[in-house]
Amino acid sequence: MCGLAALFAYHAEAPPIALGELLEINKAMIRRGPDGGGHWISDDSRVGLAHRRLAIIDPDPRANQPMVLDPGAAGGGRYRITYNGEIYNFRALRRELEAQGERFITESDTEVLLRLYKHHGPSMVGRLRGMFALAIWDDAERRLFLARDPFGIKPLYIADDGRTLRAASQVKALLAGGRAGAAGPDPAGHVGFLLFGSVPEPHTLYADIEALPAGHHLTVEADGRRTRAKYFDAAEVLAGAPRATEAMDPADLREALLDSVRHHFVADVPVGVFLSAGLDSTTITGLAAESQQGEIRSFTLGFEEFVDTDRDEVPLAEAVAKRYATRQSTERIARLHFDGALPDLLKSMDQPSIDGVNTYFVARVAAHGGLKVALSGLGGDELFGGYDSFRQVPRLAGTLGLIPGIGAVGRALRMVAAPLLGSMLPPKYAGLFEFGGSFGGAYLLRRGLYMPWELADVIDPEMAAAGWNALGPLVRLDANAAKVRKPGNKVRILETQWYMRNQLLRDADWAGMAHSLEIRVPLVDATLFAALAPALGGHIPPSKRDMAETPLPALPTEVLNRPKTGFFVPVDRWLRDTGGPNGGAGRGLRGWARRVYAAQTGAA
Repeated sequence: MCGLAALFAYHAEAPPIALGELLEINKAMIRRGPDGGGHWISDDSRVGLAHRRLAIIDPDPRANQPMVLDPGAAGGGRYRITYNGEIYNFRALRRELEAQGERFITESDTEVLLRLYKHHGPSMVGRLRGMFALAIWDDAERRLFLARDPFGIKPLYIADDGRTLRAASQVKALLAGGRAGAAGPDPAGHVGFLLFGSVPEPHTLYADIEALPAGHHLTVEADGRRTRAKYFDAAEVLAGAPRATEAMDPADLREALLDSVRHHFVADVPVGVFLSAGLDSTTITGLAAESQQGEIRSFTLGFEEFVDTDRDEVPLAEAVAKRYATRQSTERIARLHFDGALPDLLKSMDQPSIDGVNTYFVARVAAHGGLKVALSGLGGDELFGGYDSFRQVPRLAGTLGLIPGIGAVGRALRMVAAPLLGSMLPPKYAGLFEFGGSFGGAYLLRRGLYMPWELADVIDPEMAAAGWNALGPLVRLDANAAKVRKPGNKVRILETQWYMRNQLLRDADWAGMAHSLEIRVPLVDATLFAALAPALGGHIPPSKRDMAETPLPALPTEVLNRPKTGFFVPVDRWLRDTGGPNGGAGRGLRGWARRVYAAQTGAA
């Protein structure tokens, strides 16, 4: 896990790459890589690469980045890379390349990437199993290649002013360089945050900074020509998979999960596990203990407010740790800890999010315990249909969608009734008939933070209107859902491509990196997803319970039978005191959202 930066002055009239800018961008990402930093600028100052390193695979200094391939050798020096992430199948790829005559200098996955690109060019990304964002410079062809992993676990942001392209692992790093973010706000990014509680990619809060979409790669030529291609789409995987007629064999499900967990333990440093009382993290813990030799360290976060209540996850988590003989660390957080950490938490948050507080604190626990890597159960609800949205959204869309013209009628009713009943009913009730007749609209009702007609009360009305039109959330949501046929898969794609990608994965990145901790997600894995795709589209898709029954020995009965409650963080309770850090923004999730939004935008 690291931070990358790449600058490419491709236009003839672009000024040379400034070393100071490159170093400032890199400096802003020091927490992503406290183990070392490096940079390189070409002799003609048209391209520059920089890197911050968190040494996890091959800590030898020869594996530092930016890395150049075969310096000093005949034909060497052509390819250079700066890269963030981990490639879990790099050893298998290395053996293939060695059979083709390649000779390696390091034991790193970074060198494998360079040599793989040398042989396969952009198509190499389809052979990678892992999480990554990378930039490769081809000096002979004078082109820059950028790529991002299939599900978007690792971020990659781009600012292009028409003369120079800038790329980095963080939006705030690009801002630190002083040449990005000056074009003003991106209304779609601001509206997207207020609608969903996170900024939907490719948008950011800034008009001149965008994310390279997950599962895409981009090639930029010396004359400015660019080729962007999609190499992975979860919806296409589901749509193209044969539909299973029977339930997935439990042995096959178990082996698929074990295979992913084993791959996610590839490291030259110890790997720990985040452990709550939920089925996802307990399953990962059980499979980890089963598949790995030696001690497994587990980390649990609790809250003082929840002691001796049903929301206290600590007792069950510690029971699981005892079952699998992990070395358990538990830390309880109280209001004063939150108050003390809040400035750093908001500073570390690269883009605004209403979530991530729990990840920030449990990552801090693991980092203080001396770890650089921890596994998370993130992705289990999306993969195995654990959210109530998998039942609510199809039911709503399937019922209201049968009524012709329901959207227009609902809009008229909302415009008449909302002003009269606004103080009596929750805002989402006013939009029930307007949006509930389609999968996209029903999903917006389920996940929406603010409803569209409320936006003008929160931000400038003109920005609200422009952002809604530019984002086109209903069109995009319906288009995503339309790629697959089965209702459960429609919700699976919406949760995966909106909630998980834009919020959960992004939160895992910034919250982990705030403490120089790499968070790995075995349930967000393209190989695992493809293995399960036929069953997910079949008559009896695997459930969370099926997943949870895969470890041996089995999870404790009280964990298996525990009702799903979600992981609750008492932020609302912490912010209720008007003299506290809430700043009068209001109570509940919306109050926290306004506090975050103000911190990220500098609004009063």
